[in-house]
Amino acid sequence: MKTILVILFCCTTVIIAAQSNTKIFNGNDLTGWTVHGTEKWYVENGELVCESGPDKEYGYLSTDKNYKDFILTLKFKQESNGNSGVFFRSGIEGVKINGWQVEVAPKNQFTGGIYESYGREWLIKPKPEDEKFLKEGEWNTLRIKAVGDEVTTWLNGHQMVFLKDEKIGKGEGFIALQIHSGGGIKVR
Repeated sequence: MKTILVILFCCTTVIIAAQSNTKIFNGNDLTGWTVHGTEKWYVENGELVCESGPDKEYGYLSTDKNYKDFILTLKFKQESNGNSGVFFRSGIEGVKINGWQVEVAPKNQFTGGIYESYGREWLIKPKPEDEKFLKEGEWNTLRIKAVGDEVTTWLNGHQMVFLKDEKIGKGEGFIALQIHSGGGIKVR
């Protein structure tokens, strides 16, 4: 059975330390972004879209610029089971990404939690009772605030996690969207 994940990402805005709103996705094309992997990334109806490539492996779409202290707001919609995420202060070689990921997944799979890729793994997961704030099959708003060594995530206006971590505070790098391995995945 083929599992398909569809997450619609739109209205991606980052507020940088100076409190100025900066759109990091223009709604027209992938200007300002870099594709990592064999996945097909494109823009359709003002939304970022990614489909599994021939290798059925992980793939990423990263910003060309690095962001240290910021508030990132984006919308997503999951239309079936699967897993994705938003990386921050990250770097990559090929498709091996290092840094931190805010999870985007079905209910009870820790949306809003923070995972360290190729490192300590799960740093913090949302409380089980907070899983109810994920609206399956509907639009959700994810907000990520990273300032110094503190990271806070919100899902639909509800705080999911707060983490103070020295290693994150020293991190530098881009923001990236992920498509998970396994094939049969479509992310918007």
